[in-house]
Amino acid sequence: MGLPQEDEHLEDAATARSTRGRMPSGKPNPVDVHVGSRVRLRRTLLGKSQEKLGEAIGLTFQQVQKYERGANRIGASRLWDLSRVLDCPMSFFFEEMDDATAQASPRNLSVETPDVEPRENDPMTKRETLELVRAYYRIKDYHVRRRIYELAKSLASPEEPVEE
Repeated sequence: MGLPQEDEHLEDAATARSTRGRMPSGKPNPVDVHVGSRVRLRRTLLGKSQEKLGEAIGLTFQQVQKYERGANRIGASRLWDLSRVLDCPMSFFFEEMDDATAQASPRNLSVETPDVEPRENDPMTKRETLELVRAYYRIKDYHVRRRIYELAKSLASPEEPVEE
């Protein structure tokens, strides 16, 4: 005994919504992963722990972890709170998003949309980069910071032109 036709459509709609923005494979949406990584970047640059960030916005550190991994999506009001606590514009969380990630937006997804793999070689997602930037900005003397900046540029391989 099947469901009436109207109930079948309701069941299909409920099933479609239950993915909660995830990829067809069940992995988090790359846009959510990107936003979460930007939350982590900003939090780390400010030297805040997940626990302190959570306290500031009324969450546990586990919830902050899930946001940062992209496992939980960040709603608009929570993103607003994060931008205030992390002292950055909301647009910061979407900056440097590559085209493949942007194309994984839920409005672009269909059953045929392939998963987009996270950028594994992105230096902005490495702890070493975050720690280096934090240490750099802890140097109080502008002239010393500038000399370290020039030294790093001179030591870097000239493979790609550096934009200032």
